[in-house]
Amino acid sequence: MQLSSPRLRAALLAAASLTLVAAVLPPPKPLGIGDRLFPELGNPGYDVLAYDLSFTYKDNRTPLDAVTVIDARALEPLERVNLDFTHGKVASAEVNGEPARFESVGEDLVLTPARAVAEGGALRITVRHTSDPRGRGDGGWVPTEDGLAMANQADAAHRVFPCNDHPADKALFTFRITAPAGLTAVANGLRAAPARRTGPSTTWTYRTRHPMATELAQVSVGRSAVVHGTGPHGLPLRDVVPAADRERLDPWLKKTAGHIAWMEERVGRYPFENYGVLIARATTGFELETQTLSLFESSLFAGEGYPEWYVEAVMVHELAHQWFGDSVSPRTWSDLWLNEGHATWYEALYADGLGKYSLERRMREAYQRSDQWRAAGGPPAAPKAAAPGEKIGLFRPVVYDGAALILYALRQEIGAPAFERIERRWVTQYRDGIAGTADFVRLASQEAGRDLGAFLEPWLYGAKTPPMPGHPEWSAPAAADRAAPGKAAPGGAAPGGAAAPGGAGSDGKRV
Repeated sequence: MQLSSPRLRAALLAAASLTLVAAVLPPPKPLGIGDRLFPELGNPGYDVLAYDLSFTYKDNRTPLDAVTVIDARALEPLERVNLDFTHGKVASAEVNGEPARFESVGEDLVLTPARAVAEGGALRITVRHTSDPRGRGDGGWVPTEDGLAMANQADAAHRVFPCNDHPADKALFTFRITAPAGLTAVANGLRAAPARRTGPSTTWTYRTRHPMATELAQVSVGRSAVVHGTGPHGLPLRDVVPAADRERLDPWLKKTAGHIAWMEERVGRYPFENYGVLIARATTGFELETQTLSLFESSLFAGEGYPEWYVEAVMVHELAHQWFGDSVSPRTWSDLWLNEGHATWYEALYADGLGKYSLERRMREAYQRSDQWRAAGGPPAAPKAAAPGEKIGLFRPVVYDGAALILYALRQEIGAPAFERIERRWVTQYRDGIAGTADFVRLASQEAGRDLGAFLEPWLYGAKTPPMPGHPEWSAPAAADRAAPGKAAPGGAAPGGAAAPGGAGSDGKRV
């Protein structure tokens, strides 16, 4: 048969090449980067540089049409490329402009390109797929009364878009969201282009200026009011709230500039291009530090059940995460204590400054519960994995107040001036990067002028809580006085959350 069309010949040759490559490779399998808590999360062999995500929204019960474009660099020769992706249907895939074979294996999307990618080579992946907001209550898309938001911590971004879903591989993001008239779409970062109206729909484009972990991505669609303001040193502020609640929420929105100034006095300049809160009419059970746009349940601000000082402290908790967890991301999920311990520390310090709940009282109460928390959830820097089907169970009190207790002990041991130097240097030295427990111990030792490994080791990894420097009178309660295993202490804590008034957190519960 004579092929007269060059385009047809090229297409058939590409298809034949894919068939030949697939025939000689072993069956695809899910891969991971070996995270102790999420062994199949992330993928080896490449470094993502940028994501370009396009979503077309209809309603919060219908899968979104989506296109994910990934620019990456191959770290080794790649005959296959694994992406984390589930809960969506793939229509087509390309690698470096050529069709690629695709298969779903476990929660991985495995691509077989027409030709292998050389080590150090550019890798552009395009996947056309759906993104389904239905049927999952443990992360990913969150339905709201009038649309959707995202809550991807810890390992749920790949339920929304194909990605390398581990915070050790951060990248720049561009979002293009199309929604029907009357709705507003927002995402992390700044507007990158004017909203574009096409028929009955509008498309919004946003772009981050700093790399971001996939778990921190945020897209919200709804009947929203976008409120702009100015923070310290001209920082753009952008809050997103239900349009019907705009006036009622305004007093809360006006607190953010002061919260940022308070944090900057303690750790230095805010690390990103803008900041704001996204208040959603949704039932999540938590608040979440999505980068530049922290997610909050509207019920937190309803004026029922939570005193004003506590709500402000929770707002500071999520803001503190922008430095601790977002700008400096965990090297592994076992390093979660660095995120939550620091955010809890500044939340507690803020409440102490308001004269409502003293830091020393909170730390003493945490100390009394610490052995129980360690028994239930493991030590702060080596937490137990969550039970199957309960992934948010990783967010236990031991990584909140139990981890803040480590910071309190460190400050007691080396003094406030050295501790404050550690905090500032940590967020400066590792800005826009990743860091882990060993990095923190090394940096702390340098600033203290002595090796702190022997002091910090039992605080980080011990089954029992060490003696508290400066407080020989503190002790864990006798076994008979402890709460029974699994019995919740007063209050609640979880991803991005904080301890509720009167307690230092309960197992697996979120604010």
